[in-house]
Amino acid sequence: MSERRRVASGSPFEDRFGFCRALRVGERVLVSGTAPVWDDGHVEPDPAAQMRRCLQIASVALESMGADLADVVRTRMFLVDPADGDAVGAVHGEVFGEHRPTATMVVVAALLDTRWKVEIEVEAVLG
Repeated sequence: MSERRRVASGSPFEDRFGFCRALRVGERVLVSGTAPVWDDGHVEPDPAAQMRRCLQIASVALESMGADLADVVRTRMFLVDPADGDAVGAVHGEVFGEHRPTATMVVVAALLDTRWKVEIEVEAVLG
């Protein structure tokens, strides 16, 4: 069985809900649902800015596990408004460029905080 390494981000939900920001098992790195919250609790209202923040947080988690955005093989994006799909998708395309991981974009009834317009999960494989 492969060793499991975990990293926390300091989110108040990690202890309360019993999860970690990222988990590495062997060459696979999984990043939990990541919301667009700044360290001071601020959330930008713009969906593109929120997506950039989500990917910034996910990128830091990946780096802490020895991975980076080029190692990402799958993303899952959760939106509360389908009208934000183009803005969120454009940032995804800008960040991943020609790398093009598999991706899913799902519209949901709500996210945990009403300020959040997007949340993302990221999976990477090293090697």
